Amino acid sequence: MADLKPRDVQVAEIGANTIVLRSRTWDRLKFEVEYARQKGTTANSYLIQGQNTALIDPPGESFTDLFLEELGHHVYYQRLNYIILSHVNPNRITTLKRLLEAAPYATVICSKPGANTLRSVFANQAFNIPSPREDEAQDLGIEYGINKTLKVHIVRDEEVLDLGDHELQFRFVPTPRHPDALCTYDAASHILYTDKLFAAHVCDDSVFDEHWKTLDEDRRYYFDCIHAAQAPQVETVLEKLTLFKAKVYAPGHGPIVRHSVSVLTLDYRRWCEQQLTKDLSAVLLYTSAYGNTATLAQAIAKGITQAGVAVQTINCEFANPEEIAEAVKACDGFIIGTPTLAGHAPTQIQTALGIVLSTANQTKVAGVFGSFGWSGEAVDLVESKLQDAGYPLGFETIRVKFAPTEATLEQCEAAGTEFAKILNRVRKVRAPRQPVMDAQSDRTNQAVGRVTGSLSVVTIRSGNNHYGFLTSWVSQAGFTPPALTIAVAKDQIEESIAHIGDQFVLNILKEGRNVRRYFLKPPTPSENPFENVATAPAENGCLILTDALAYLECTVQNRMDCGDHWLLYAQVNSGKLLEPTGVTAVNHRKSASRY
Repeated sequence: MADLKPRDVQVAEIGANTIVLRSRTWDRLKFEVEYARQKGTTANSYLIQGQNTALIDPPGESFTDLFLEELGHHVYYQRLNYIILSHVNPNRITTLKRLLEAAPYATVICSKPGANTLRSVFANQAFNIPSPREDEAQDLGIEYGINKTLKVHIVRDEEVLDLGDHELQFRFVPTPRHPDALCTYDAASHILYTDKLFAAHVCDDSVFDEHWKTLDEDRRYYFDCIHAAQAPQVETVLEKLTLFKAKVYAPGHGPIVRHSVSVLTLDYRRWCEQQLTKDLSAVLLYTSAYGNTATLAQAIAKGITQAGVAVQTINCEFANPEEIAEAVKACDGFIIGTPTLAGHAPTQIQTALGIVLSTANQTKVAGVFGSFGWSGEAVDLVESKLQDAGYPLGFETIRVKFAPTEATLEQCEAAGTEFAKILNRVRKVRAPRQPVMDAQSDRTNQAVGRVTGSLSVVTIRSGNNHYGFLTSWVSQAGFTPPALTIAVAKDQIEESIAHIGDQFVLNILKEGRNVRRYFLKPPTPSENPFENVATAPAENGCLILTDALAYLECTVQNRMDCGDHWLLYAQVNSGKLLEPTGVTAVNHRKSASRY
Protein backbone atom coordinates (compact mmCIF):
# COMPACT_ATOMS: atom_id res chain seq x y z
CA MET A 1 0.00 0.00 0.00
CA ALA A 2 1.29 3.48 -0.88
CA ASP A 3 2.28 5.78 1.96
CA LEU A 4 -0.72 7.76 3.15
CA LYS A 5 -0.67 11.48 3.76
CA PRO A 6 -0.93 12.55 7.41
CA ARG A 7 -4.20 13.81 8.81
CA ASP A 8 -4.68 17.55 8.48
CA VAL A 9 -7.26 20.34 8.36
CA GLN A 10 -7.85 21.97 4.97
CA VAL A 11 -9.31 25.49 5.07
CA ALA A 12 -11.12 27.26 2.22
CA GLU A 13 -13.53 30.13 1.70
CA ILE A 14 -16.91 28.93 0.43
CA GLY A 15 -19.03 32.09 0.77
CA ALA A 16 -19.12 35.61 2.17
CA ASN A 17 -17.47 35.56 5.61
CA THR A 18 -17.75 31.77 5.53
CA ILE A 19 -14.99 29.16 5.59
CA VAL A 20 -14.92 25.38 5.73
CA LEU A 21 -12.47 23.49 7.91
CA ARG A 22 -12.14 20.01 6.41
CA SER A 23 -10.59 17.59 8.91
CA ARG A 24 -9.10 15.01 6.55
CA THR A 25 -7.97 11.43 6.85
CA TRP A 26 -6.76 9.56 3.79
CA ASP A 27 -7.26 6.08 5.21
CA ARG A 28 -10.34 4.28 6.48
CA LEU A 29 -11.49 6.20 9.57
CA LYS A 30 -13.61 3.43 11.12
CA PHE A 31 -14.60 -0.12 10.29
CA GLU A 32 -18.34 0.60 10.06
CA VAL A 33 -20.00 -0.42 6.77
CA GLU A 34 -20.28 3.14 5.46
CA TYR A 35 -16.46 3.47 5.31
CA ALA A 36 -15.90 0.22 3.39
CA ARG A 37 -14.98 1.97 0.13
CA GLN A 38 -11.71 2.87 1.89
CA LYS A 39 -11.27 6.25 0.21
CA GLY A 40 -10.73 8.18 3.42
CA THR A 41 -13.14 10.89 4.51
CA THR A 42 -13.45 14.46 5.68
CA ALA A 43 -15.28 15.84 8.70
CA ASN A 44 -16.52 19.21 7.50
CA SER A 45 -16.98 22.10 9.95
CA TYR A 46 -18.12 25.58 8.95
CA LEU A 47 -17.33 29.00 10.45
CA ILE A 48 -19.64 31.95 9.70
CA GLN A 49 -18.46 35.36 10.91
CA GLY A 50 -20.95 38.21 10.92
CA GLN A 51 -21.47 40.61 13.80
CA ASN A 52 -21.71 37.38 15.76
CA THR A 53 -19.80 34.19 15.00
CA ALA A 54 -21.18 30.66 14.61
CA LEU A 55 -19.37 27.35 14.22
CA ILE A 56 -21.32 24.51 12.62
CA ASP A 57 -20.44 20.89 13.46
CA PRO A 58 -17.07 20.48 15.19
CA PRO A 59 -15.52 17.10 14.24
CA GLY A 60 -15.20 13.90 16.26
CA GLU A 61 -12.41 13.09 18.68
CA SER A 62 -10.16 11.65 15.95
CA PHE A 63 -9.49 15.26 14.90
CA THR A 64 -9.88 17.19 18.18
CA ASP A 65 -6.31 18.48 18.58
CA LEU A 66 -5.72 19.24 14.90
CA PHE A 67 -9.05 21.00 14.56
CA LEU A 68 -8.79 23.19 17.66
CA GLU A 69 -5.28 24.29 16.71
CA GLU A 70 -6.42 25.30 13.21
CA LEU A 71 -9.63 26.94 14.41
CA GLY A 72 -7.62 29.19 16.73
CA HIS A 73 -5.94 30.73 13.66
CA HIS A 74 -9.30 31.92 12.30
CA VAL A 75 -11.35 33.05 15.29
CA TYR A 76 -10.66 34.36 18.76
CA TYR A 77 -12.28 31.66 20.91
CA GLN A 78 -13.86 34.17 23.26
CA ARG A 79 -15.63 35.80 20.33
CA LEU A 80 -17.26 32.50 19.38
CA ASN A 81 -20.96 33.07 20.10
CA TYR A 82 -22.68 29.92 18.86
CA ILE A 83 -21.81 26.27 18.27
CA ILE A 84 -24.46 24.66 16.08
CA LEU A 85 -24.79 20.87 16.23
CA SER A 86 -26.62 19.33 13.28
CA HIS A 87 -26.72 16.14 15.32
CA VAL A 88 -25.23 14.98 18.61
CA ASN A 89 -23.21 11.81 19.00
CA PRO A 90 -20.72 10.61 21.63
CA ASN A 91 -17.81 10.89 19.19
CA ARG A 92 -18.37 14.64 18.86
CA ILE A 93 -18.64 15.24 22.63
CA THR A 94 -14.86 15.13 23.22
CA THR A 95 -14.23 18.00 20.80
CA LEU A 96 -17.25 19.93 22.05
CA LYS A 97 -16.12 19.69 25.65
CA ARG A 98 -12.64 21.01 24.84
CA LEU A 99 -14.13 23.74 22.67
CA LEU A 100 -16.51 24.98 25.36
CA GLU A 101 -13.73 25.13 27.92
CA ALA A 102 -11.84 27.43 25.53
CA ALA A 103 -14.92 29.44 24.49
CA PRO A 104 -16.81 30.27 27.71
CA TYR A 105 -19.26 32.67 26.04
CA ALA A 106 -20.49 30.21 23.41
CA THR A 107 -24.04 28.89 23.40
CA VAL A 108 -24.73 25.44 21.97
CA ILE A 109 -27.61 25.31 19.50
CA CYS A 110 -29.34 22.01 18.75
CA SER A 111 -32.72 20.29 18.58
CA LYS A 112 -34.60 19.09 21.66
CA PRO A 113 -33.55 15.42 21.23
CA GLY A 114 -29.98 16.63 20.79
CA ALA A 115 -30.19 18.70 23.98
CA ASN A 116 -31.43 15.68 25.91
CA THR A 117 -28.41 13.71 24.71
CA LEU A 118 -26.03 16.53 25.66
CA ARG A 119 -27.42 16.87 29.15
CA SER A 120 -27.32 13.13 29.80
CA VAL A 121 -23.69 12.95 28.66
CA PHE A 122 -22.43 16.01 30.50
CA ALA A 123 -24.28 15.00 33.67
CA ASN A 124 -21.84 12.09 33.98
CA GLN A 125 -18.65 13.98 33.09
CA ALA A 126 -16.43 16.48 34.84
CA PHE A 127 -17.06 19.71 32.98
CA ASN A 128 -15.43 23.01 33.80
CA ILE A 129 -16.43 26.12 31.87
CA PRO A 130 -14.15 28.88 33.18
CA SER A 131 -15.92 31.89 34.69
CA PRO A 132 -15.67 34.86 32.30
CA ARG A 133 -14.01 37.95 33.75
CA GLU A 134 -16.11 41.11 33.83
CA ASP A 135 -13.31 43.36 32.54
CA GLU A 136 -12.57 40.93 29.72
CA ALA A 137 -16.23 40.83 28.73
CA GLN A 138 -16.40 44.62 28.62
CA ASP A 139 -13.30 44.80 26.41
CA LEU A 140 -14.88 42.32 24.00
CA GLY A 141 -18.29 43.98 24.07
CA ILE A 142 -19.88 40.78 25.35
CA GLU A 143 -22.58 40.58 28.01
CA TYR A 144 -20.96 39.57 31.29
CA GLY A 145 -22.14 36.53 33.21
CA ILE A 146 -20.79 34.07 35.77
CA ASN A 147 -22.86 31.07 34.77
CA LYS A 148 -20.57 28.02 34.64
CA THR A 149 -23.24 25.62 33.41
CA LEU A 150 -23.63 24.33 29.87
CA LYS A 151 -25.55 26.93 27.86
CA VAL A 152 -27.89 25.25 25.39
CA HIS A 153 -30.51 26.84 23.18
CA ILE A 154 -33.11 24.48 21.71
CA VAL A 155 -34.25 25.75 18.33
CA ARG A 156 -37.74 25.33 16.95
CA ASP A 157 -38.49 24.29 13.39
CA GLU A 158 -38.07 27.31 11.04
CA GLU A 159 -36.56 29.43 13.82
CA VAL A 160 -34.10 32.12 12.66
CA LEU A 161 -30.79 33.09 14.27
CA ASP A 162 -29.54 36.55 13.26
CA LEU A 163 -25.75 36.83 13.26
CA GLY A 164 -25.85 40.26 11.67
CA ASP A 165 -25.26 40.07 7.89
CA HIS A 166 -26.21 36.38 8.10
CA GLU A 167 -29.63 35.04 9.10
CA LEU A 168 -29.57 31.32 9.76
CA GLN A 169 -32.83 29.40 9.44
CA PHE A 170 -33.22 25.95 10.97
CA ARG A 171 -35.25 22.94 9.84
CA PHE A 172 -35.82 19.94 12.08
CA VAL A 173 -35.25 16.88 9.85
CA PRO A 174 -35.40 13.76 12.05
CA THR A 175 -34.74 10.26 10.73
CA PRO A 176 -34.56 6.93 12.61
CA ARG A 177 -30.75 6.98 12.46
CA HIS A 178 -30.46 10.67 13.44
CA PRO A 179 -33.62 11.59 15.37
CA ASP A 180 -32.10 14.93 16.44
CA ALA A 181 -31.03 16.10 12.97
CA LEU A 182 -31.04 19.78 11.98
CA CYS A 183 -30.34 21.46 8.67
CA THR A 184 -29.27 25.12 8.61
CA TYR A 185 -29.78 27.58 5.74
CA ASP A 186 -27.91 30.86 5.28
CA ALA A 187 -29.90 33.12 2.96
CA ALA A 188 -26.97 35.52 2.56
CA SER A 189 -24.75 32.92 0.91
CA HIS A 190 -27.50 30.53 -0.29
CA ILE A 191 -25.66 27.69 1.47
CA LEU A 192 -27.66 24.83 2.99
CA TYR A 193 -25.74 22.96 5.69
CA THR A 194 -27.02 19.41 5.29
CA ASP A 195 -24.84 17.28 7.62
CA LYS A 196 -25.65 13.62 6.73
CA LEU A 197 -27.54 14.46 3.53
CA PHE A 198 -25.70 14.66 0.20
CA ALA A 199 -22.44 13.47 1.77
CA ALA A 200 -19.80 10.93 0.70
CA HIS A 201 -16.80 9.34 2.35
CA VAL A 202 -14.13 10.60 -0.04
CA CYS A 203 -10.93 12.46 0.82
CA ASP A 204 -9.06 14.50 -1.78
CA ASP A 205 -7.80 18.03 -2.38
CA SER A 206 -10.95 19.25 -4.14
CA VAL A 207 -13.08 21.35 -1.81
CA PHE A 208 -15.98 21.47 -4.27
CA ASP A 209 -17.46 18.85 -6.60
CA GLU A 210 -15.95 20.04 -9.90
CA HIS A 211 -15.59 16.41 -11.00
CA TRP A 212 -19.00 15.38 -9.68
CA LYS A 213 -19.52 12.59 -12.21
CA THR A 214 -16.67 10.63 -10.61
CA LEU A 215 -18.52 10.81 -7.28
CA ASP A 216 -21.61 8.90 -8.45
CA GLU A 217 -20.55 5.55 -6.99
CA ASP A 218 -19.44 7.01 -3.66
CA ARG A 219 -22.59 9.06 -3.26
CA ARG A 220 -24.82 6.08 -4.03
CA TYR A 221 -22.89 3.83 -1.67
CA TYR A 222 -23.22 6.40 1.12
CA PHE A 223 -26.96 6.67 0.46
CA ASP A 224 -27.37 2.88 0.54
CA CYS A 225 -25.51 2.65 3.86
CA ILE A 226 -27.09 5.60 5.67
CA HIS A 227 -30.40 6.48 4.03
CA ALA A 228 -31.82 3.53 2.06
CA ALA A 229 -33.32 2.01 5.21
CA GLN A 230 -35.03 5.30 6.09
CA ALA A 231 -36.20 6.27 2.61
CA PRO A 232 -39.72 7.41 3.68
CA GLN A 233 -38.26 9.87 6.17
CA VAL A 234 -35.59 11.09 3.74
CA GLU A 235 -38.28 11.71 1.14
CA THR A 236 -40.13 13.87 3.69
CA VAL A 237 -36.93 15.75 4.51
CA LEU A 238 -36.32 16.52 0.83
CA GLU A 239 -39.77 18.09 0.63
CA LYS A 240 -39.09 20.25 3.71
CA LEU A 241 -35.84 21.51 2.23
CA THR A 242 -37.51 22.77 -0.95
CA LEU A 243 -38.41 25.85 1.11
CA PHE A 244 -34.84 27.03 0.64
CA LYS A 245 -33.35 28.30 -2.63
CA ALA A 246 -30.01 26.66 -1.97
CA LYS A 247 -27.22 27.06 -4.51
CA VAL A 248 -24.71 25.09 -2.44
CA TYR A 249 -25.02 22.01 -0.22
CA ALA A 250 -22.49 21.88 2.63
CA PRO A 251 -22.53 18.27 3.91
CA GLY A 252 -20.77 16.76 6.91
CA HIS A 253 -18.46 14.59 4.79
CA GLY A 254 -16.81 14.80 1.40
CA PRO A 255 -16.84 17.55 -1.24
CA ILE A 256 -19.10 20.59 -0.96
CA VAL A 257 -21.87 20.36 -3.57
CA ARG A 258 -21.84 23.41 -5.85
CA HIS A 259 -21.81 22.02 -9.39
CA SER A 260 -24.37 19.21 -9.04
CA VAL A 261 -27.04 20.47 -6.62
CA SER A 262 -29.96 19.71 -8.96
CA VAL A 263 -28.56 16.39 -10.15
CA LEU A 264 -27.84 15.10 -6.64
CA THR A 265 -31.26 16.20 -5.38
CA LEU A 266 -32.93 14.28 -8.21
CA ASP A 267 -30.70 11.29 -7.49
CA TYR A 268 -31.83 11.25 -3.85
CA ARG A 269 -35.48 11.39 -4.91
CA ARG A 270 -34.96 8.58 -7.42
CA TRP A 271 -33.08 6.41 -4.93
CA CYS A 272 -35.82 6.89 -2.33
CA GLU A 273 -38.48 5.96 -4.88
CA GLN A 274 -36.57 2.80 -5.81
CA GLN A 275 -36.62 1.70 -2.18
CA LEU A 276 -40.31 2.45 -1.74
CA THR A 277 -41.41 0.54 -4.86
CA LYS A 278 -39.59 -2.77 -4.30
CA ASP A 279 -41.70 -5.94 -4.28
CA LEU A 280 -40.42 -7.22 -0.93
CA SER A 281 -39.86 -5.25 2.26
CA ALA A 282 -38.54 -5.79 5.76
CA VAL A 283 -38.90 -3.62 8.85
CA LEU A 284 -36.07 -3.33 11.35
CA LEU A 285 -37.17 -2.29 14.85
CA TYR A 286 -34.50 -1.31 17.36
CA THR A 287 -33.42 0.99 20.14
CA SER A 288 -29.85 1.66 21.19
CA ALA A 289 -28.48 2.65 24.58
CA TYR A 290 -24.89 3.52 23.59
CA GLY A 291 -24.96 3.30 19.80
CA ASN A 292 -23.77 -0.32 19.50
CA THR A 293 -27.16 -1.81 18.62
CA ALA A 294 -27.70 1.00 16.09
CA THR A 295 -24.38 0.12 14.43
CA LEU A 296 -25.45 -3.52 14.14
CA ALA A 297 -28.79 -2.41 12.69
CA GLN A 298 -27.05 -0.36 10.01
CA ALA A 299 -24.95 -3.35 8.90
CA ILE A 300 -27.97 -5.69 8.75
CA ALA A 301 -29.96 -3.10 6.80
CA LYS A 302 -27.08 -2.74 4.33
CA GLY A 303 -27.12 -6.49 3.69
CA ILE A 304 -30.87 -6.47 3.07
CA THR A 305 -30.66 -3.48 0.73
CA GLN A 306 -27.73 -5.01 -1.13
CA ALA A 307 -29.86 -8.09 -1.85
CA GLY A 308 -32.58 -6.02 -3.52
CA VAL A 309 -35.14 -5.98 -0.70
CA ALA A 310 -36.48 -2.72 0.73
CA VAL A 311 -35.90 -2.19 4.44
CA GLN A 312 -37.41 0.38 6.78
CA THR A 313 -35.60 1.09 10.04
CA ILE A 314 -37.61 2.34 13.01
CA ASN A 315 -35.94 3.66 16.14
CA CYS A 316 -38.55 2.64 18.69
CA GLU A 317 -37.43 5.34 21.10
CA PHE A 318 -38.89 7.97 18.77
CA ALA A 319 -41.74 6.05 17.10
CA ASN A 320 -45.37 5.85 18.19
CA PRO A 321 -47.23 2.50 18.45
CA GLU A 322 -49.37 3.24 15.40
CA GLU A 323 -46.30 3.74 13.21
CA ILE A 324 -44.81 0.45 14.39
CA ALA A 325 -48.06 -1.47 13.90
CA GLU A 326 -48.56 -0.10 10.39
CA ALA A 327 -45.01 -1.00 9.36
CA VAL A 328 -45.25 -4.53 10.78
CA LYS A 329 -48.55 -5.17 8.97
CA ALA A 330 -47.14 -4.03 5.62
CA CYS A 331 -43.79 -5.85 5.70
CA ASP A 332 -42.85 -9.35 4.55
CA GLY A 333 -40.46 -9.86 7.45
CA PHE A 334 -39.31 -8.06 10.59
CA ILE A 335 -36.16 -7.90 12.70
CA ILE A 336 -35.90 -6.72 16.30
CA GLY A 337 -32.70 -5.35 17.82
CA THR A 338 -32.32 -4.70 21.53
CA PRO A 339 -29.70 -3.77 24.10
CA THR A 340 -29.85 -5.27 27.59
CA LEU A 341 -30.32 -2.77 30.42
CA ALA A 342 -30.18 -4.10 33.99
CA GLY A 343 -31.04 -7.56 32.68
CA HIS A 344 -34.10 -6.42 30.74
CA ALA A 345 -35.13 -5.14 27.33
CA PRO A 346 -35.84 -1.39 27.21
CA THR A 347 -39.49 -0.40 27.61
CA GLN A 348 -39.65 0.68 23.96
CA ILE A 349 -38.60 -2.79 22.77
CA GLN A 350 -41.05 -4.50 25.11
CA THR A 351 -43.80 -2.31 23.65
CA ALA A 352 -42.70 -3.04 20.07
CA LEU A 353 -42.54 -6.78 20.80
CA GLY A 354 -46.09 -6.69 22.11
CA ILE A 355 -47.25 -4.92 18.96
CA VAL A 356 -45.49 -7.47 16.76
CA LEU A 357 -46.99 -10.44 18.59
CA SER A 358 -50.49 -9.00 18.29
CA THR A 359 -50.15 -7.70 14.72
CA ALA A 360 -47.85 -9.87 12.57
CA ASN A 361 -49.13 -13.18 11.25
CA GLN A 362 -46.93 -16.23 11.75
CA THR A 363 -46.01 -16.46 8.06
CA LYS A 364 -43.73 -13.44 8.38
CA VAL A 365 -40.02 -14.17 8.72
CA ALA A 366 -38.36 -12.80 11.88
CA GLY A 367 -34.86 -11.99 13.10
CA VAL A 368 -33.26 -10.97 16.40
CA PHE A 369 -30.01 -9.22 17.29
CA GLY A 370 -28.61 -7.11 20.08
CA SER A 371 -25.65 -5.90 22.09
CA PHE A 372 -25.05 -6.10 25.81
CA GLY A 373 -22.45 -5.36 28.47
CA TRP A 374 -22.47 -8.27 30.90
CA SER A 375 -25.46 -10.45 30.22
CA GLY A 376 -27.80 -10.71 27.26
CA GLU A 377 -31.19 -11.51 28.69
CA ALA A 378 -33.05 -9.06 26.45
CA VAL A 379 -31.90 -10.78 23.25
CA ASP A 380 -32.83 -14.19 24.67
CA LEU A 381 -36.24 -12.87 25.75
CA VAL A 382 -37.14 -11.50 22.32
CA GLU A 383 -35.90 -14.64 20.57
CA SER A 384 -37.86 -17.00 22.84
CA LYS A 385 -41.07 -14.95 22.56
CA LEU A 386 -40.92 -15.01 18.76
CA GLN A 387 -40.07 -18.71 18.59
CA ASP A 388 -42.85 -19.59 21.05
CA ALA A 389 -45.28 -17.66 18.85
CA GLY A 390 -44.23 -19.71 15.81
CA TYR A 391 -42.31 -17.16 13.73
CA PRO A 392 -39.55 -18.66 11.53
CA LEU A 393 -36.15 -17.01 12.02
CA GLY A 394 -34.35 -15.76 8.93
CA PHE A 395 -30.86 -15.96 10.45
CA GLU A 396 -29.16 -17.20 13.57
CA THR A 397 -29.68 -14.71 16.40
CA ILE A 398 -26.77 -12.27 16.71
CA ARG A 399 -25.45 -11.51 20.20
CA VAL A 400 -22.62 -8.98 20.56
CA LYS A 401 -20.82 -8.19 23.80
CA PHE A 402 -19.83 -4.53 24.09
CA ALA A 403 -18.88 -2.72 20.85
CA PRO A 404 -19.05 -4.59 17.53
CA THR A 405 -15.87 -5.50 15.65
CA GLU A 406 -15.23 -5.51 11.92
CA ALA A 407 -15.89 -9.27 11.85
CA THR A 408 -19.16 -8.75 13.72
CA LEU A 409 -20.36 -6.18 11.22
CA GLU A 410 -19.51 -8.51 8.33
CA GLN A 411 -21.57 -11.18 10.08
CA CYS A 412 -24.47 -8.73 10.39
CA GLU A 413 -24.29 -7.74 6.74
CA ALA A 414 -24.23 -11.42 5.72
CA ALA A 415 -27.23 -12.06 8.01
CA GLY A 416 -29.15 -9.27 6.29
CA THR A 417 -28.39 -10.76 2.89
CA GLU A 418 -29.49 -14.22 4.07
CA PHE A 419 -32.70 -12.73 5.49
CA ALA A 420 -33.49 -11.18 2.10
CA LYS A 421 -32.86 -14.49 0.32
CA ILE A 422 -35.30 -16.27 2.63
CA LEU A 423 -37.96 -13.63 1.96
CA ASN A 424 -37.53 -14.28 -1.75
CA ARG A 425 -37.79 -18.05 -1.24
CA VAL A 426 -40.93 -17.71 0.85
CA ARG A 427 -42.54 -15.52 -1.80
CA LYS A 428 -41.78 -18.09 -4.52
CA VAL A 429 -43.33 -20.88 -2.43
CA ARG A 430 -46.51 -18.86 -1.85
CA ALA A 431 -46.86 -17.55 -5.40
CA PRO A 432 -49.80 -19.17 -7.26
CA ARG A 433 -48.76 -21.12 -10.32
CA GLN A 434 -50.05 -20.17 -13.76
CA PRO A 435 -49.70 -23.28 -15.97
CA VAL A 436 -49.83 -21.58 -19.37
CA MET A 437 -47.37 -18.86 -18.46
CA ASP A 438 -45.16 -21.38 -16.64
CA ALA A 439 -44.98 -23.56 -19.75
CA GLN A 440 -43.92 -20.60 -21.89
CA SER A 441 -41.42 -19.52 -19.23
CA ASP A 442 -39.97 -23.04 -19.04
CA ARG A 443 -39.48 -23.15 -22.82
CA THR A 444 -37.73 -19.77 -22.75
CA ASN A 445 -35.54 -20.78 -19.82
CA GLN A 446 -34.54 -23.99 -21.59
CA ALA A 447 -33.51 -22.02 -24.66
CA VAL A 448 -31.59 -19.32 -22.76
CA GLY A 449 -29.95 -22.06 -20.68
CA ARG A 450 -28.11 -23.26 -23.80
CA VAL A 451 -25.96 -20.11 -23.65
CA THR A 452 -22.70 -21.50 -22.31
CA GLY A 453 -19.69 -19.93 -20.68
CA SER A 454 -16.35 -20.91 -19.23
CA LEU A 455 -16.40 -21.86 -15.56
CA SER A 456 -14.39 -19.40 -13.53
CA VAL A 457 -13.79 -18.40 -9.93
CA VAL A 458 -13.75 -14.68 -9.21
CA THR A 459 -11.57 -13.79 -6.22
CA ILE A 460 -11.92 -10.48 -4.41
CA ARG A 461 -10.45 -8.82 -1.38
CA SER A 462 -12.30 -6.82 1.29
CA GLY A 463 -9.93 -5.40 3.88
CA ASN A 464 -7.88 -8.33 5.13
CA ASN A 465 -10.44 -10.92 4.02
CA HIS A 466 -10.51 -12.88 0.76
CA TYR A 467 -13.66 -14.20 -0.93
CA GLY A 468 -14.38 -16.22 -4.04
CA PHE A 469 -17.43 -17.23 -6.05
CA LEU A 470 -18.11 -19.48 -9.02
CA THR A 471 -19.50 -18.05 -12.25
CA SER A 472 -19.85 -18.80 -15.94
CA TRP A 473 -21.44 -15.48 -16.88
CA VAL A 474 -18.31 -13.99 -18.47
CA SER A 475 -17.68 -12.70 -21.99
CA GLN A 476 -14.87 -10.85 -23.78
CA ALA A 477 -15.88 -7.25 -24.46
CA GLY A 478 -12.83 -5.52 -26.00
CA PHE A 479 -9.48 -6.01 -27.74
CA THR A 480 -7.45 -2.85 -27.04
CA PRO A 481 -7.26 -2.63 -24.14
CA PRO A 482 -8.48 -6.18 -23.43
CA ALA A 483 -11.76 -6.12 -21.52
CA LEU A 484 -14.55 -8.40 -20.40
CA THR A 485 -18.06 -8.27 -18.99
CA ILE A 486 -19.24 -10.27 -16.02
CA ALA A 487 -22.71 -10.53 -14.49
CA VAL A 488 -22.73 -10.79 -10.70
CA ALA A 489 -25.69 -11.32 -8.38
CA LYS A 490 -26.67 -8.55 -5.99
CA ASP A 491 -27.57 -10.93 -3.17
CA GLN A 492 -24.07 -12.33 -2.68
CA ILE A 493 -20.64 -11.02 -1.72
CA GLU A 494 -20.21 -9.79 -5.28
CA GLU A 495 -21.26 -6.31 -4.05
CA SER A 496 -17.59 -5.98 -3.12
CA ILE A 497 -16.72 -5.63 -6.81
CA ALA A 498 -19.84 -3.78 -7.94
CA HIS A 499 -18.24 -0.34 -7.95
CA ILE A 500 -16.03 1.45 -10.43
CA GLY A 501 -12.39 1.05 -9.48
CA ASP A 502 -12.87 -2.23 -7.60
CA GLN A 503 -10.40 -4.98 -8.51
CA PHE A 504 -10.65 -8.75 -8.84
CA VAL A 505 -8.98 -11.80 -10.34
CA LEU A 506 -10.84 -14.02 -12.81
CA ASN A 507 -9.51 -17.58 -12.45
CA ILE A 508 -10.55 -19.61 -15.53
CA LEU A 509 -10.90 -23.26 -14.48
CA LYS A 510 -9.44 -26.28 -16.25
CA GLU A 511 -11.57 -29.23 -17.30
CA GLY A 512 -10.83 -32.30 -15.18
CA ARG A 513 -9.86 -30.49 -11.99
CA ASN A 514 -12.48 -30.30 -9.28
CA VAL A 515 -11.62 -26.88 -7.87
CA ARG A 516 -15.18 -25.73 -8.45
CA ARG A 517 -16.62 -27.80 -5.59
CA TYR A 518 -15.08 -25.49 -2.99
CA PHE A 519 -16.94 -22.49 -4.42
CA LEU A 520 -20.40 -23.93 -5.13
CA LYS A 521 -21.96 -22.28 -2.05
CA PRO A 522 -22.20 -18.48 -1.73
CA PRO A 523 -19.24 -17.26 0.35
CA THR A 524 -19.75 -16.13 3.94
CA PRO A 525 -17.37 -14.39 6.37
CA SER A 526 -17.24 -17.54 8.54
CA GLU A 527 -16.04 -19.84 5.74
CA ASN A 528 -12.69 -19.97 3.97
CA PRO A 529 -12.73 -22.08 0.78
CA PHE A 530 -9.11 -21.12 0.09
CA GLU A 531 -7.95 -23.45 2.86
CA ASN A 532 -8.51 -26.34 0.44
CA VAL A 533 -6.88 -24.93 -2.70
CA ALA A 534 -3.42 -23.70 -3.65
CA THR A 535 -3.20 -19.92 -4.06
CA ALA A 536 -0.73 -17.14 -4.75
CA PRO A 537 -1.16 -13.36 -4.34
CA ALA A 538 -1.82 -11.29 -7.45
CA GLU A 539 -0.42 -7.79 -7.95
CA ASN A 540 -3.82 -6.28 -7.09
CA GLY A 541 -3.93 -8.12 -3.74
CA CYS A 542 -6.52 -10.73 -4.72
CA LEU A 543 -5.80 -14.46 -4.89
CA ILE A 544 -4.72 -16.53 -7.89
CA LEU A 545 -5.81 -20.18 -7.91
CA THR A 546 -2.63 -21.90 -9.06
CA ASP A 547 -4.58 -24.96 -10.25
CA ALA A 548 -6.60 -22.82 -12.68
CA LEU A 549 -6.11 -22.88 -16.44
CA ALA A 550 -5.44 -19.14 -16.60
CA TYR A 551 -6.04 -15.97 -14.61
CA LEU A 552 -6.80 -12.32 -15.41
CA GLU A 553 -6.29 -9.33 -13.10
CA CYS A 554 -9.13 -6.88 -13.73
CA THR A 555 -10.43 -3.44 -12.70
CA VAL A 556 -14.12 -2.48 -12.92
CA GLN A 557 -14.59 0.44 -15.34
CA ASN A 558 -18.39 0.65 -15.56
CA ARG A 559 -21.55 -1.12 -14.49
CA MET A 560 -25.21 -1.50 -15.47
CA ASP A 561 -28.10 -2.30 -13.15
CA CYS A 562 -29.81 -5.40 -14.59
CA GLY A 563 -32.46 -6.25 -12.01
CA ASP A 564 -31.10 -8.99 -9.76
CA HIS A 565 -27.57 -8.69 -11.22
CA TRP A 566 -24.94 -6.07 -11.94
CA LEU A 567 -23.36 -6.22 -15.39
CA LEU A 568 -19.76 -5.13 -14.91
CA TYR A 569 -17.40 -3.94 -17.63
CA ALA A 570 -13.81 -4.55 -16.53
CA GLN A 571 -10.44 -3.84 -18.09
CA VAL A 572 -7.88 -6.65 -18.01
CA ASN A 573 -4.66 -5.27 -16.55
CA SER A 574 -2.58 -8.46 -16.78
CA GLY A 575 -2.95 -12.21 -17.03
CA LYS A 576 -1.20 -15.51 -17.57
CA LEU A 577 -1.93 -18.91 -19.08
CA LEU A 578 -0.95 -21.45 -16.40
CA GLU A 579 -1.67 -24.69 -18.36
CA PRO A 580 -0.88 -24.25 -22.11
CA THR A 581 -2.28 -27.68 -23.01
CA GLY A 582 -5.33 -27.53 -20.78
CA VAL A 583 -8.98 -27.32 -21.86
CA THR A 584 -11.39 -24.72 -20.51
CA ALA A 585 -14.07 -26.07 -18.17
CA VAL A 586 -17.51 -25.22 -19.55
CA ASN A 587 -20.82 -25.04 -17.70
CA HIS A 588 -23.52 -26.90 -19.70
CA ARG A 589 -26.92 -25.85 -18.34
CA LYS A 590 -30.43 -27.00 -19.18
CA SER A 591 -32.31 -24.02 -17.79
CA ALA A 592 -31.74 -20.28 -17.41
CA SER A 593 -33.58 -20.23 -14.08
CA ARG A 594 -30.48 -21.29 -12.14
CA TYR A 595 -26.70 -21.14 -12.41
